[in-house]
Amino acid sequence: MKLVCLDLEGVLVPEIWIAFSEAAGIPELRRTTRDEPDYDKLMKFRIDLLGKNNLKLPDIKRVISGMEPLPGAADFTRAVREKTQLVILSDTFEQFAKPLMEKLSWPALFCNSLEIACDGTVTGYKLRQQNGKKEAVKAFKSINLDVFAAGDSFNDLAMIREADCGCLFRAPQQIRNDCADIYCADTFGDLLKKIEEFLD
Repeated sequence: MKLVCLDLEGVLVPEIWIAFSEAAGIPELRRTTRDEPDYDKLMKFRIDLLGKNNLKLPDIKRVISGMEPLPGAADFTRAVREKTQLVILSDTFEQFAKPLMEKLSWPALFCNSLEIACDGTVTGYKLRQQNGKKEAVKAFKSINLDVFAAGDSFNDLAMIREADCGCLFRAPQQIRNDCADIYCADTFGDLLKKIEEFLD
């Protein structure tokens, strides 16, 4: 049996923190895993900025509720699910994801959790597990699934390399340069073609 694992932000939906950065008028919140490979450092930076600006989970949720999948993403996920099983492996948070999963017709999602105070203040975060994307792919392979993986950021490289087959998707030039051995698809059509080759 074959399984497709995809990153979420930057692949199927816009980067949530970038959208929130623009809505809140805080350019520093634009930093993502495309810019900072150390996820713990990135999240502590974000949480500190939220606190300094008195921004809470409901403020972020209001922005997310107005977001849409990237153009073509809903049709693409539908096409993949007609061919095989699809799992989203993401470093996003369950508190963020629900409205976006609904717009993608509810694919399976493995992600992290925020720690939230009673007043909605984001106080921390909890990883589902260390190296969650790579470990999920390893676990799927351990039950005899053949896995295809794709993503766009530094934190997707381990799962792509762990998978039986995979590629980058719309990755920034620095990652393309650093990982010239990994094919990079730039359209959903190209990505679907790579998946179909894997499934044949």
